[in-house]
Amino acid sequence: MSSNHQENLNDLRHSCAHLLAAAVMELYPSTKRTIGPSIENGFYYDFDFGEEKISEEDLRKIEERMRSILPTWKNFEKVDVGVSQARDEYKDNPYKLELIEEILTKEEGLTFYKSGGYVDLCRGGHSKNPSEDLRHFKLLKTAGAYWRGNEKNKMLTRIYGTCFPTKEELDKYLWQLTEAEKRDHRKLGIQLDLFHFQPEAPGIPFWHPKGYTIRNELINFSRQVQSRYGYKEVQTPIMLDVEIFKTSGHWDHYHNDMFFTEYEEGKTLGLKPMNCPGMIQIYKSSPKSYRDLPLYLSEYGVITRKEKSGELNGMFRVMQATQDDAHLFVTPEGISEALEGLISLVSDIYKVFGIEYKAFLSTRPDDFMGSIDVWNSAETTLKKAMENAGLEVLIREKDGAFYGPKIDYRLSDCLGRTWQCATLQLDFQMPETFSLEYTGVGGRMLRPVMIHRTIIGSFERFMGIITEHYAGAFPVWLSPIQAKIIPISDKFLAYAQTVESALAEKNIRVEIDDRSETMSAKIRDAQLNKIPYMIIVGQKEIDRQAVSVRLRDGRDLGSTEINELINKMGSVISKRSLDLVPLS
Repeated sequence: MSSNHQENLNDLRHSCAHLLAAAVMELYPSTKRTIGPSIENGFYYDFDFGEEKISEEDLRKIEERMRSILPTWKNFEKVDVGVSQARDEYKDNPYKLELIEEILTKEEGLTFYKSGGYVDLCRGGHSKNPSEDLRHFKLLKTAGAYWRGNEKNKMLTRIYGTCFPTKEELDKYLWQLTEAEKRDHRKLGIQLDLFHFQPEAPGIPFWHPKGYTIRNELINFSRQVQSRYGYKEVQTPIMLDVEIFKTSGHWDHYHNDMFFTEYEEGKTLGLKPMNCPGMIQIYKSSPKSYRDLPLYLSEYGVITRKEKSGELNGMFRVMQATQDDAHLFVTPEGISEALEGLISLVSDIYKVFGIEYKAFLSTRPDDFMGSIDVWNSAETTLKKAMENAGLEVLIREKDGAFYGPKIDYRLSDCLGRTWQCATLQLDFQMPETFSLEYTGVGGRMLRPVMIHRTIIGSFERFMGIITEHYAGAFPVWLSPIQAKIIPISDKFLAYAQTVESALAEKNIRVEIDDRSETMSAKIRDAQLNKIPYMIIVGQKEIDRQAVSVRLRDGRDLGSTEINELINKMGSVISKRSLDLVPLS
């Protein structure tokens, strides 16, 4: 999406937030308005309704009023106002008065924007022809939100909505929302017995055996692939002295989002929000020469970040996560080769999941460390690596880490939603701040370069993504239970156990459903639990020394010899196929 298109979309949605506020003020005149920004995929407006109780059942009425107002909105008229006029306009609204004082401290002009009969304090950014442009909107939900995001402030009512330039785009987005609700990983996590959350551990999942099986399969897969690229696995402490975080720069950027504990007088330890400071200690623990480089250290490291309760979102936003982190220590001359290998490694991992992705070059943020010349050189190096790999160079301005630019990968799931996962960060700053060195060919002490890297990223977040992408019907290699054996009656249980032993011997995860239920109920339950293979055994199967196989997608493979089934399943699992039967 071009920056101009995104800007136009933001203006459209911000304009629709004004329209929402206009309708609310007509329906509930005593309401106090606050702010109404555009956000990703829509907009919201926060209101203080006083004693009035607003629920999602009221959204249809508000929508109808918005549609009745809209034809009168021919444009947005900017009105410059003086301080006294602005204060007088909002004399009964403490939220707007607070905003006015904030604007004055920044020495910015005060402006109102008028459309139809509605006026609001606003900096601008609106649709040119609102009566036409704002027709394709939908109010989505209500939620509680503290004023300015501070839990010490009053709880307000937030109304979310969305708006698109065309009806087709709106309909597609609403379809995505409906599908996303069906695939909600928080619901599927409980339904499929994968994981759960509870208030006593805010933002930290309880992994159940089935969910932990998937997590371990992901880690084993990651280990297997990156071992081909020369990584050495390490483990670093989850707590470090805060002085290390001050040196790394994380103190300045993350200390408000960290947890601390007093170890002894004068010594404070912090739970790590990132793995890199610990990795650096391993590098520094012994002298290095050019012969030791490149050094690729990987860690399945636990990181912890203090998130506000309103920001937590199932597996997508957690307080504690495990990352497939790695840090590459390379010579300046070895950067290009390391980046080439990293881009290849990302491809090797992502192609297995059948999820499309795009790579973005994220450039220098405003709060960067180091010199602009070094940043410019690093950005050029990443751009060239992307071009050499045949990747389209898409730019995300000012989205780099504070210590270096990066290549970010965004995955597109089956609903068209995008998720940022892999990141390759080129860092000249931390080797400098930690005084990292290696001995060069002539005996000179030289400075290495660090590349920070995750691919799957947070396993918790990736679990949420793939749970929704596959709607819980994981590929066979990830499925916690790969086959369910269903005896037609108890008298066939001994044969079912023989089949179970044969599959388990080949490391196929298999269970017998020996409940006192009908066969149709057992098949239905297996399908609801997204189990790939249902293996039915009865007298015919015993006579033929075979099994009858049904797939969760409804296909019936009929009668199959046990060894043939094992070979087919083994092929699907070993190749990490997305299909349930071998493709060749």
